Order: sequence, then structure tokens, then C-alpha cells
Amino acid sequence: MTRIDDTPTAWDERSQLTTFLDYTRDTARTKCDGVSEENARRALLPGSPLMTLSGLINHLRWVEYYWFQVVFLGEEDQGPWTDEDPDREMRIAVDFPLAQLLDEYAEQSARYRELVAANDLDDKAKRPVRNGLHVDLRWILLHLAEETARHNGHLDILREMLDGTTGD
Repeated sequence: MTRIDDTPTAWDERSQLTTFLDYTRDTARTKCDGVSEENARRALLPGSPLMTLSGLINHLRWVEYYWFQVVFLGEEDQGPWTDEDPDREMRIAVDFPLAQLLDEYAEQSARYRELVAANDLDDKAKRPVRNGLHVDLRWILLHLAEETARHNGHLDILREMLDGTTGD
């Protein structure tokens, strides 16, 4: 796998936060390099039938959508999930080519980089998350880096089980 640089170009807080989020995003995409469509859709863990490479990439895409557009900007939630199927983004991912999911994730990441650049880290989300708490943009960036890193572990396990490939 390709080595991805996690060293920021500057050492201010914003650069460090955005570099680590970009690092985890790039790592997720790299975990999918060279995977066949069939393997991208394979669920290898009997207890987690939705955990596929495609499902995880689509989940990461929609998690960022939720935190940036729904929580931070306060837009109406247009995500694929429903009350009856809260994990639908993972379920429907197998209906799309992996390349499309990766492209959509990369395009969306670029838009969110611009959103983050245009806002202060102390800016509060329009919608509350828990107990009426309005988190700031800094918290959202930290949360997304954590969420993406956690799912990178899942991607790593699946990739090794599929073809033995390991890496960052």
C-alpha cells in the first residue's frame, strides 16, 4: 500500500486537525486500492453482515455528510438511513461500484475541506447533539478523525482477510 504522510505543513491547531482527518480519509481510500468489485461487496464477518469495504466507505461518506451538513450547518437530513433501517448507507453500498463510492467520498471531502477553511474552529453547530449541547467545529473534526480511524481498523481487517494485503 502507498505510504500516506500524516505530517502537517504547519503546526497550528487547524493544520494538525485537518491533516489528521485527511490522513485517515486517504488511508481509508488506500485500503481499497486494487480490490475487485466482488471482494468490495463481501461480508467476511458472520456477526457483521453489513461490514464490507463498500459499506464502510459509504458509511464514512455519509457520516461526514451528517456531521458537516446536518449538525454543523443545520440542513435537513437527506441521508439514506431511515428509522426502520438506520444502517441503510452500509446496506445499499453493495449496489454501487466501489470506484463510484470512492469518487463521491473524495469529492465530498474536498467540499468539506472548503467548509472547514471558511469557518472558525470555535463556530458552534446549528443543531444540538446530546442534551442540547452544540459542539464546535473543532469537536466535529476530532470526532470525524476518530470515527474514520476506527473504521480504518475494520477496513484493514477486511482487506487482510480478503487478500492478505496490510499497511497503514
